[in-house]
Amino acid sequence: MHSNPAAKSLANLLAARDRSLVIPGSYDAFSAMLVREAGFDAVYIGSYATAAAGHGLPDVGVLTLDQLCGHAASVAQAVDVPVIADAEGGFFDPANIWRTVRAFERSGVAAIHIEDHAGGKHTDLPQRLIPLEIMLQRLKAALDARQSKDFIIIARTDAIWALRDEQEAIRRLNAFAEVGIEYFFANGATPDVLRRLRKHIPGKIITIHLPTVTDRSEWDGAADLVIDYGFCLQVVAKALKEALTAYRQSPLSGKTDPYLEHVDAFEDRLGYRQFTARANHYAAMAT
Repeated sequence: MHSNPAAKSLANLLAARDRSLVIPGSYDAFSAMLVREAGFDAVYIGSYATAAAGHGLPDVGVLTLDQLCGHAASVAQAVDVPVIADAEGGFFDPANIWRTVRAFERSGVAAIHIEDHAGGKHTDLPQRLIPLEIMLQRLKAALDARQSKDFIIIARTDAIWALRDEQEAIRRLNAFAEVGIEYFFANGATPDVLRRLRKHIPGKIITIHLPTVTDRSEWDGAADLVIDYGFCLQVVAKALKEALTAYRQSPLSGKTDPYLEHVDAFEDRLGYRQFTARANHYAAMAT
């Protein structure tokens, strides 16, 4: 059985906190580097951001396992903190879900979440959940498939987000616990709802940040981990759109220079200086 230092690091990070860990979701390796540079101790990469930034597509189940996992791998390789990744519904029936788990383990992420949403996310289409019996089989298969018991499987229910059904969320989360899950994702729950859920759920609670929560400290005591999954993506969309509009409207560089990071800072982050030092070091060996 292998060890997974990244997963251990994430588990220790969540175990040691007395306040919620709220993290802005990254959308690629570079944004993940900026999240880390800003001082966050973990990074998240989800299907919403991967579909948009990686493929210019909506998050409606269009990505393959390889596309989602490959993008997550580039994020994990770019930062020195644990990465939580989105594994959608697991991609396969229970007997084959080992492929999903092994692929994400190889990618270097610390944790994945597997959801019970049956499709139509972020749309006005009728919302449905995967039958609980099937979801439990997938989760049990995912737990069994791990090459490292450190690797974290987060079980997500969209009963609140999709169905507005708090009691169904409690029923599902408790059933997840019975098959061995220790990390629970109650998607769409408010801080007040999560405080009620915590009385019934024996483990760490994860959720997404909601626009209705205007003070992120409201999550303290409600959730252990809160994912603001669209933050970096939406910031860049707004800022870049404004910069491009200014660029088109005026030929003066002074109108757009305030939007630019200095090239030295930009390139230092990516390792150009280290590359130059390595190149000179090995060139000197030939003289």
